[in-house]
Amino acid sequence: MSQPFRASQFEVEKPLSQLSTFGIGGPARFFVEVQKTEELQAILSYCHTQKLPYFILGKGSNSLFDDRGFDGLVILNKIAFCQFDWPLVHVGAGYSFSLIGSQTARKGWAGLEFASGIPGSVGGAVYMNAGASGVETCETLIEVTFVNEKGELEVFKRDQLDFSYRSSPFQKRKGAIASAKFLLHPSEEARKKQLGIIEYRTRTQPYSDKSAGCVFRNPESHSAGALIQQCGLKGKRIGGAEVSTMHANFIVNKDRASSKDILELAAFVKQTVKEKTGVDLEMEIRCVPYQMRDNVSG
Repeated sequence: MSQPFRASQFEVEKPLSQLSTFGIGGPARFFVEVQKTEELQAILSYCHTQKLPYFILGKGSNSLFDDRGFDGLVILNKIAFCQFDWPLVHVGAGYSFSLIGSQTARKGWAGLEFASGIPGSVGGAVYMNAGASGVETCETLIEVTFVNEKGELEVFKRDQLDFSYRSSPFQKRKGAIASAKFLLHPSEEARKKQLGIIEYRTRTQPYSDKSAGCVFRNPESHSAGALIQQCGLKGKRIGGAEVSTMHANFIVNKDRASSKDILELAAFVKQTVKEKTGVDLEMEIRCVPYQMRDNVSG
């Protein structure tokens, strides 16, 4: 393991709006970027001994930071190696999930085509059990390397992990995902399928706007986007936040929106859908408070 980190090595007052796809968030008290698993181990060990709150950040595509920022250490996971040993793929947690989906499809290997266009990291995809087109991350996942809160390495096989819709056991663990292994299979249709997914997403989702992806989880037997559209909420605005006119389950930062704007609009949408349809919507976007007790990943 590398030498322990010290607070003097951290960047201070890093604007989190620069690291979020929403383009929202005040400054982090401390900030550091890690590119190796050993660095991640050293930093988490330091945080543990110093009782320093931290937040693990990937691509910043599913997180809403507080307007005041974060009173702790934000760790940007840039562990971005990629090793092909067909049919296995070993990928660092900081690697682009969308990129690995397109790379494997181009090589004629199927299983991760759905990742194309998902603007998150591999670690974030495992953490959230990201999914699209009827496929979830856990379906091809076979192994996860994890750094626990003390900086110790742990390796989990797939059969040791319980996943469900947009949920993984790592959401209840303190520490950070370092890498993941996936088991794929050859397919002549992989590239065609992947291109079809990209075309559909580009046509139906607001890629040109600042957002954090889908705001709400899909309720059982329902589409959150369809319910919101049914309630006539497309285009609804509070401050600089707007319900996308292209896809109703996206809230976009149209004009210097604040975290407060996003949360108020999400609450309005949730209340309206409940009143008109009787369905309770649950937030999928992870709201990162200014201060937190439990250290989590994002």
